[in-house]
Amino acid sequence: MKRSLASTALALVLGFSALPLAAKTTTATSWDYLQPDREQVIASLNVVELLRRHHYNKPPLNDERSIQIYDNYLKLLDPSRSYFTAADIAEFNQWRSRFDDLLKSGDLEPGFTIYRRHLTRMEERLNYALAELGKGVDKIDFTVDEQLQVDREKAPWAKDRAELDELWRKRVKDEVLRLKIAGKETKDIQELLTKRYKNQLARLKQTRGEDVFQAYINAFATTYDPHTTYLSPDNAENFDINMSLSLEGIGAVLQSDNEHVKVVRLVPAGPAEKSKQIAPADKIVGVAQGNDEMVDVIGWRLDEVVKLIRGPKGSTVRLEVIPASNPPSDQTSKVVTITREAVKLEEQAAKKKVLDLKHDGRDYKLGVIELPAFYLDFKAFRAGDPNYKSTTRDVKRLLDELQAEKVDGVVIDLRNNGGGSLQEATELTSLFIEQGPTVLVRNADGRVDVLADENKGVYYTGPLAVLVNRLSASASEIFAGAMQDYHRALILGGQTFGKGTVQTIQPLNHGELKLTLAKFYRVSGQSTQHQGVIPDITYPDVMDTKDIGESALPAALPWDSIRPAITPELDPIKPFLTELKARHDQRTAKDPDFVFTRDRLTLAKKLMAETTVSLNEQARRARQAEVEAKQLALENNRRLAKGEEPLKELEKEDEDALPVADEKSTPEDDAYLAESGRILLDYLGLNPSLALH
Repeated sequence: MKRSLASTALALVLGFSALPLAAKTTTATSWDYLQPDREQVIASLNVVELLRRHHYNKPPLNDERSIQIYDNYLKLLDPSRSYFTAADIAEFNQWRSRFDDLLKSGDLEPGFTIYRRHLTRMEERLNYALAELGKGVDKIDFTVDEQLQVDREKAPWAKDRAELDELWRKRVKDEVLRLKIAGKETKDIQELLTKRYKNQLARLKQTRGEDVFQAYINAFATTYDPHTTYLSPDNAENFDINMSLSLEGIGAVLQSDNEHVKVVRLVPAGPAEKSKQIAPADKIVGVAQGNDEMVDVIGWRLDEVVKLIRGPKGSTVRLEVIPASNPPSDQTSKVVTITREAVKLEEQAAKKKVLDLKHDGRDYKLGVIELPAFYLDFKAFRAGDPNYKSTTRDVKRLLDELQAEKVDGVVIDLRNNGGGSLQEATELTSLFIEQGPTVLVRNADGRVDVLADENKGVYYTGPLAVLVNRLSASASEIFAGAMQDYHRALILGGQTFGKGTVQTIQPLNHGELKLTLAKFYRVSGQSTQHQGVIPDITYPDVMDTKDIGESALPAALPWDSIRPAITPELDPIKPFLTELKARHDQRTAKDPDFVFTRDRLTLAKKLMAETTVSLNEQARRARQAEVEAKQLALENNRRLAKGEEPLKELEKEDEDALPVADEKSTPEDDAYLAESGRILLDYLGLNPSLALH
């Protein structure tokens, strides 16, 4: 079973089953019942062998990889270095370069030993936090000038328990302060945090040996690449969480991010995308069914949060979300109500609109084809239905309609298109090229399979641009890459996602292994992996590429290249690129939306680079007010430049708004789309041989 164009694989993280609220306990738990069993030993040996024989890279399992496994495991268990002490790490170091030999022999005990210690330390920390809360939230002094280091990925391990106590005293204080500044009452803060820690403690005590095994084997498997993961028997039944969500839930691909669940991307035409209130990199911190009480999900396992979000079609779910635009010191959340529904194929279907632009004193009409996904109704196709629905068929029809309207060129809008059918990526490419290869697939043995357009003739010969962004992935990258390599279209927008690998599912005696066994390459021989497609003219990013994309994932396979499948031809676009970029830069230097996007990302990067926060309430509030004033100034500068009324205060909807069109606006209001049209018209003016006849 191949998931060749699946979206970003969801990170599998350690967690525990949801349980009723537990009473506070200070009695240490014995974790000795957590021991590897025979089935797990056999499964681990099978994973070692499968990776050795079939992984795309076939890297050796040696001392160097052992160190990677060790570091990966520690990062998985304690990413903020808030549980283990330096003494724990010194004890674990005896296995640092031995995990290769241990795995080859089926010895899982060191992995279980480290995990059991982790559980002990977590229990100690949760009990400490509850004890701090037990002193009374109202007794905390927020006038003291002290700082909390929030980015602890590379912090030194705590020397002893006393140092951990001090760290956790500040952590509890910080959580209280965040909630206080967010407007919650002291009584409610006390209740919420006590409930959160007790809930985590109760879930901790339900840890199974399978949780340990899955975490340990994944620490091993994900050193090969982020999409190679072990799935326990339970998770194997429901592994494709992102697909399940798109069909039964809110339509969002989620990923764990330390103690939070982060939105990776939104499924086009899904409920979350339609809400316009959730964006990539937002953090989900609470889930409620209908009008029920909000359940705090900080510290929960990813699949458990997904279970809460999913539900019957037509029912509602409320999500408490911390916007990605918030600085580290601001945990102000908003509640979004979403009605669960299946994503219908027709809602993801290609759509057309006409972009009317005045350019160089003349009126032009450009056709825009918005393509949210690469879809194919496989059931109807296999049944021989002559009217089966597909991307290519719909685009052909829309091209006919646009040419009947006498458009001067066409823009294919692939923004936020996460991929889909590989067959459709090839078929769509065939509409715009004469004939030839469309994509190359290289397997672990070095064999290269060539997918090609076998049909002679070009369906659409007019001027063409393709608009992409960071969330354009997989099939989108294959199509955009082919258009660039054949010099058939101008590629505009942002660097694409960079998902260029193929996975397969291999059943084991116990669970399953999803492993990477092939890589996609463009016809120029360049991989789409890691780097994605670099546009001919780049627009400002609306999100930080360090947070979203293949290159943001640990151990992502690198970009590389193989022998081209086509002979490079004279590039008709290249001679004009310098002039096209100059005109683009001149136009957008003062364009309100482009200026806003650039300045907002610059501010966001500066805020995210802050590694400490003040625990002094006055200083914290002052800093938040300063940040909000800067955000308000950016928004009002944009509004004034566009002749709109400025805001007196920044509303969250405005803070998170992106410079794209909504349902009530015209295509011309979409800054990036309009600029793409102008660049295409510039190219048409510079190279008049492209004009439609």
